[in-house]
Amino acid sequence: MRSSLIFKLLGAFLLVIVIGAAVNLWVTSRAMHSAFSLYTTRNSQAWAEQLSSVLAEYYSQNMSWQGVDAILGSGLSSSASPGKGSGQGRGLGAGGQGGLWATNQRVILADGQGIVINDTAGEMVGHQLSAAELSSGDPVMVNSSLVGTVLVTPYDFAGADTPAGQFLASVNQSISVSAIIAGAISLLIGAGLFFYVIAPLRQLNKAASAISKGDLSQRVAIRSKDELGELGHTFNQMAENLDRAEIQRKRLIADVAHELRTPIAVIQANLEAMLDGVLPLDGEQVAALHNETLLLKRLVGDLRLLSLAESGELKLERQVTQIDTLIRQVSERINVQAQQNGISLELDLPENLPAVMVDAGRITQVLNNLLGNALRFTPQDGKIILGAGISPISPGFIQVSVTDTGPGIDPDDLRYIFDRFYRADQSRAHASGGSGLGLAIVKQLVEAHGGQVNVNSPAFSDANQQGFGTRFTFTLPIAAT
Repeated sequence: MRSSLIFKLLGAFLLVIVIGAAVNLWVTSRAMHSAFSLYTTRNSQAWAEQLSSVLAEYYSQNMSWQGVDAILGSGLSSSASPGKGSGQGRGLGAGGQGGLWATNQRVILADGQGIVINDTAGEMVGHQLSAAELSSGDPVMVNSSLVGTVLVTPYDFAGADTPAGQFLASVNQSISVSAIIAGAISLLIGAGLFFYVIAPLRQLNKAASAISKGDLSQRVAIRSKDELGELGHTFNQMAENLDRAEIQRKRLIADVAHELRTPIAVIQANLEAMLDGVLPLDGEQVAALHNETLLLKRLVGDLRLLSLAESGELKLERQVTQIDTLIRQVSERINVQAQQNGISLELDLPENLPAVMVDAGRITQVLNNLLGNALRFTPQDGKIILGAGISPISPGFIQVSVTDTGPGIDPDDLRYIFDRFYRADQSRAHASGGSGLGLAIVKQLVEAHGGQVNVNSPAFSDANQQGFGTRFTFTLPIAAT
């Protein structure tokens, strides 16, 4: 049977309350007992001081201790309490009422030789007291002579029938009752707190269970900014990423099927026409079929490259490379096509650029894809600027830029520009938009080198005012010297 977390928390909370109450009761009881013990000890010393002077007066009047047993056995009068006045108030009266502590005091009287002549407890009469025992008492002096020693000690001050014992029992009972009440209130508050904590967890569990069954639209409400709120935010982000990945997976399947269907359909139609004698089996038709197979090969190669890059299995042959030299080599090959399209290709390369640690072949592919994209969308008499320099944001990187004077990219399309098979031209014509994998490959290759790629494109109406249509930038790490 599955046990609920709230019962575990409440059980642990109750255990803490019980332990805390027990410790509090024990500590308080010990402290009160020590305080009463100290009080009675000091009170006994005060009684001994009072008794020593009273007994000295008794001895001076009788010149012996004869008859003192009856007087001491009757108990100390309330008028003889410590702190009272002298004179008649200091007398010993057999008929007086016992004071609050007088009836709970044990009085031991020894003569000048230390032999006990009176013990209100009746246990030590005739015993010889040791020097240590005598030193704890108060001497009875008559005419500067020691005639006796009086010792006052409490009986069991914390007994059940004593005021101190009753007081301690009352305190312990009050602590126990207050601990029960405080524990009940704490449990109620704790239960509310635990429900507040567990409710989001239950919601998370319900949403996670739904996601495990394929419902990726599940999200949880975030009502706090604490750890639970962060957990909910992380869960929602995970669910959103899973949902986006599922959408991309479905779109990838549809895109791959679409991209493969077109060349396959062309090859099939041409072959069937040749078999039916509609088209001649000559070099021109074979060349057309060969072009379609090359398109299929390039598409499959691009997909494989993306798969390796995204899984982190793409092997890069990094070496120290002069980025300005690499850019000039690529621009020389592209410049012929640019001139044929009536487009001006310019370089913006400062002197003494640091070398970079890259796979030159992969970075050449990045430049070719970006320049090919710029050529495709830059109008005749337009301009493409290929530049490089130290990154203004990350000094340890070189920033390479490809800027064109084309119409720019719609803001609605800009966020998806690096997605696989995404093309702003929804007609999906290869002549106008390629396969839709070029920019996705650019992103993966740059990130595989530890860099970042970005795109900036002003709105269509502001393209001419900004002086450019679209600018792609990517960074590459500078080689260590």
